[in-house]
Formats: sequence, structure tokens, C-alpha cells
Amino acid sequence: MNIDSDRLLDDLRTLREFGRLTEGVSRVSYSNADTAARAWLRERMLDAGLETVIDDVGNVFGRTPGNGPAVVIGSHTDSVPVGGWLDGSFGVICGLEIARSVVEAGLDLAVEAVSFMDEEGTYLACLGSRAFCGGLGAGELEAAHDPAGESARAAIERCGYAGNAVVRCDPDRHLAYLEAHIEQGPRLEAAGKAIGVVTGIVGMRRYRIVIAGEADHAGTVPMSMRKDAGRAAILCAAGIVEELPRAGGPDSVWNIGAIDFRPGADNVVPASASVSVEIRDLSAATVAAMERAVIERVAAVERETGLSCSVATTLEVEPAAMDEDLMRRLRDAASACGADCMDMPSGAGHDAMVVARRLPSAMLFVPSIRGKSHSEAEDTHPDDLALGCRVLAAAVERIAG
Repeated sequence: MNIDSDRLLDDLRTLREFGRLTEGVSRVSYSNADTAARAWLRERMLDAGLETVIDDVGNVFGRTPGNGPAVVIGSHTDSVPVGGWLDGSFGVICGLEIARSVVEAGLDLAVEAVSFMDEEGTYLACLGSRAFCGGLGAGELEAAHDPAGESARAAIERCGYAGNAVVRCDPDRHLAYLEAHIEQGPRLEAAGKAIGVVTGIVGMRRYRIVIAGEADHAGTVPMSMRKDAGRAAILCAAGIVEELPRAGGPDSVWNIGAIDFRPGADNVVPASASVSVEIRDLSAATVAAMERAVIERVAAVERETGLSCSVATTLEVEPAAMDEDLMRRLRDAASACGADCMDMPSGAGHDAMVVARRLPSAMLFVPSIRGKSHSEAEDTHPDDLALGCRVLAAAVERIAG
């Protein structure tokens, strides 16, 4: 299999033009830019001699003529509203280039390239990969909305995907799933490594802490007589930040994403307050321990202040382990390509965490310059992009062969 690095980079740069900003892209799911990008991708797949289809939610598939169950290679081409040009796109174009190279070499390898819909969650996070895996519940497409209020079902109909062919994960048709991605963090660059072999994708929990107090004049009510929801929120946040390092592990991360006071006036004691918290770790047991730390800290503040403090879970995603055999083959492929690699967890979510529950799955990371992602500053050196695709191709030959 001969990977054409120039062609790979040219396709990435062409894809960048759909929804291009000054440096990055804005190509949210079911937008005009996203729909045009998927139509372009379908044409590139047809030109490569692939059996091509856009399915009933907008996923784009291109399959080689090879016999047997296919190695599925892909990611997503939608972006966050002001995002980078490589997030997701790199994995999709790797899939296209590898499938195209298989056809050109006349190899009897079954490879299926895919661009999944709405990984970024404009309507519903990992919508496309969940549909592929049969994981969408009844009514979810009707219930999921973008910020403007349009439902995912209405968007599918508007874009003309409703009634298209249904493509679902089938063990008789699909062998494994591989996803190449930019790291979106600084670890590979800091370690001087060219390839990251992902061991698993972290589990996530998000919580909204709500405190009920009582509004009062900030200049006339003594401190000891206030029912200050703002003070309680700050105590919750400070305590959580203090406790989570003890409850978490070496790779645990957490974030206090938002604190809101109402009515939000300088001279009014807050009547209510909310705190948004997110925790992530690869271990389900560690996630559970961190969750207990959050709940216990909020309960302690409730006892201390006498105010009502509630904790609601707003997101719950279980960790996803990558397949050991596929990881070994990625390491072997990196070694064969002369690429230094390291094992590492993924702190971000990906379509692979969904597909891994149905197919053996693995991920490969390439370095992100300064660790930047989800911004126009996102970039990766062209040589690292080309090397990542070659390593993935070498792994595919070992798996599909």
C-alpha cells in the first residue's frame, strides 16, 4: 500500500475550505458548509473507486471492493462553531487515503472509510456513530435540538438525508474500527513522540449544583443573618477543588466551568446560585470516587450554611477501553515505520468510544502544536500528519490481512 502524502495533505486543505475562517473552520453539523463537505467527500470516494453511500442521518461511507469483513477507518468532519481544521477531519481523510491506496494497489483488503455525523454535539453528541451502532433511542432525533431550536430530525429532512440507505454496524460486514486523530493536548509534543497509542477514552460526569438562599440588601443585613447562596456556591467550588486531587488518580482532570449568581447585582445578596462541575478519568472506579467527593462536599456546605444545596447529574459517559490486540498492532506498525510512540489515555470524547461497544476499536494520536485544539490555533506539522497515516495504513495491512 503506497500512501500519497501530498494527496493526503491536499485533501485536508480542500476540506478546510468548507466553512473556512481565517485559520480554522466553522462547519457545524447539518449546516450548508457541512452538507457541501459531505457531498465533496462522497465524490472523492467515488473517484477513488469506492462503493459509496450517504446514510439516513448523513454519515458518509466509502468501501473498497475487497472481500470479507472490513476494517472501518474514520472520524468526523463537523466542527465546533469556531474550530480547528484538523479535529476529526484528519481521521476521515486518513480513511479515504488508505482505502484509495488499497484500490490502487489491487489489494484484496476490505476497508471502509467513514465520516460520522455530529460528533461535536451541535444536536446530539456522536449522533452518527450512535446511529451506526444502533444506539439511538426512540424519539431522540426529535428531542435533540441545536441552539436555534431546530430538531435533529428536521435537520436531517432539510438536508435531504431522510429516506437514504440505512447503514448499521454488522459483525459479518465489519471487523474492527480504527480512528486517527490529532492529540488535542500537549503530551506527545512535550515527550518528543510522534505517535500516541490510545489505551482508552475517559469517562465523564457533569454536575449542576444549585443553592437556594434569600435576596437581601447587601449593605443593611448583618453577615451572620444572611442566607447567602453566593457564599455557599464559593464554598462548594473551593471544597471540590481541594478534595478532587485526593479522590482522583494521576490522569484525572476536573473543571469548575461556570458559577452563576442571581439576581447578580453588586448590592444584592444572591438569592440563588449554581456551580457547574465536570470530572474525567479512564477508571470507572476513580470516576465514582470523585463523584462521591463532589456529593460529600456539597452536603457539608449544606450542613454548614443551612441552605438547600442540590446536585444534579447533567452528563454521564462511561470510560471506553481500546482493544489490546489492535493497540499491539498499532505499536508494531509504528515501530515498522520508525516512529517513536507512547501509550496514553484520551481525555476527550471521540466516535471510537461509541463504536468500541460494538466492534474492537483503537485510536492513534499525532502531536498537536502547542497542544491547541477547538480553536483557530489548532495545527499539526505536515510530516506528523503523513507519518500518522502511514502508521495507520501499516496497522490496517496487519489487521485486514
